[in-house]
Amino acid sequence: MKDIHEYRIDIEWAGNRGTGTSGYRAYGRELTIHAAHKAPLAGSADPTFHGDADRWNPEELLVSALAQCHMLSYLHMAVRAGVVVTAYTDAAVGTMRQEGVGGAFTEVVLRPRVTVADEAMVEAALAAHAPAREACFIANSVNFPVRHEPEILVAHAAQDPGEQLGL
Repeated sequence: MKDIHEYRIDIEWAGNRGTGTSGYRAYGRELTIHAAHKAPLAGSADPTFHGDADRWNPEELLVSALAQCHMLSYLHMAVRAGVVVTAYTDAAVGTMRQEGVGGAFTEVVLRPRVTVADEAMVEAALAAHAPAREACFIANSVNFPVRHEPEILVAHAAQDPGEQLGL
């Protein structure tokens, strides 16, 4: 059982406006996601589907899970490759096609921007994205392409030129 992991989540719907689901516009899409030892996460539908734009929707959570999983896998692969990562951001974009009442994601593009400690690490830093993709549990679980458009920066080159001169 050591290789089997379970993730328990409780979902609580908070959208009953007094008449339940008596009509498509009669109920709210608000919900709360609970997991042990974590702060509750406010969720809803995408605003296109009458959801609350101030809450996370499932589509955003899916894209976020892919980006987070890749980052965590990548950081591990960077260590294994001897790459010192000093900063990491991602501007991920997921594309979903709606067809009738359903739909599906057609792709997610991850755009990791990785800063490394030294110029000599750039090639290995770029190469570490491939094994990170192979190691990502979430990317291995979806049936659409997850593409990567990484950018590698070098820490000293990423600084303001004035900082490099001590100004």
